[in-house]
Amino acid sequence: MNTGADFSDLRTRIISALALVFIGLALVWVGGDAFGVLLVIAAGLMGWETSRMHADAPLINYVFGLLLAALVLSAMFLPVLWAVVLAVLLVGAVFLGHRRPLAVLLAAAAITAGCFTLQVLRSDFGIGWTLWLLVVVVASDVGGYFAGKMIGGPKILPRISPKKTWSGTVGGWVLAAVVGVVAYNAGLGGVGIVLLSVLVAVAAQIGDLLESSMKRRAGIKDSSNLIPGHGGLWDRFDGTIGASCALGLVLALGGAGALGLV
Repeated sequence: MNTGADFSDLRTRIISALALVFIGLALVWVGGDAFGVLLVIAAGLMGWETSRMHADAPLINYVFGLLLAALVLSAMFLPVLWAVVLAVLLVGAVFLGHRRPLAVLLAAAAITAGCFTLQVLRSDFGIGWTLWLLVVVVASDVGGYFAGKMIGGPKILPRISPKKTWSGTVGGWVLAAVVGVVAYNAGLGGVGIVLLSVLVAVAAQIGDLLESSMKRRAGIKDSSNLIPGHGGLWDRFDGTIGASCALGLVLALGGAGALGLV
C-alpha cells in the first residue's frame, strides 16, 4: 500500500472541476442549441490542442481547430453536404504540416463522433441519459484518482501513462458500477445499466490511455494549460470522448432499444 499519497494538487483540481461542472451542467440542462454550441467550442479547442502536439506552425493549429469546430457544427445543424466538404478540407489540413497525420486524423474523428453522440443523446434521449454518461465518466476518473493515490501498486501501462495503476483502474470501475446501481434504482434503465456503466467506464479509460499515448509520442505532459490542475480540454475530456464514441457505436448498431434508451 502507498502510504505517501500526495494530494497537493487536489485543491486546484477541485476548483477547476467545480467551474467546469457548473458551466457544463447548466448547458446540459438547457440543452438544444446552447449545448450544441458548447460542444462545438470544445471540439475546436481540442482540435487546436491536437494540432499543436503534432505541428510547429501556430497558423496550422488555429486553422485545424476552426475546421474541426466547423465540421462538428455542420454535423449537428447543417445539411450533410457541408459536413462532407469540411471533412475533405480537414483531411487536407491533417496532411499539411502535421507529424503523425494518422494520429491527428483519428483524434479528429473521435472528437467529431464523441461530440455528435453527446448532442444526439441530449436531444433524442433526454437529460437523464446524458447526465448518466457524464457522471459515469467522472466517477471513473474520481475512483481511479483516489484509489490510485491511496492504494498505488503496479502500473497498468507505465510506458504510456506512468501514474495509472491497476488499483486506480479497478477503483474507477467500482465507482462507475455504483453510479449504475443508483441510476437503476432511479428508474433510468434496466439492471443491465450497471454493466453498461462499467463498460462505459472502460471506454473512458481507454480514451484516457490513447490520449496519454498521443502526448507521450509528442513529448509533452499536458495537451495545453487551459484548465488549471487538469491541463487542457483533452486531458479533462479524453474519457468523455472515449465513452461517447463507444456509446455512439452502440447506438449506430441499433442498440438503443436493448439498452432501454427508447
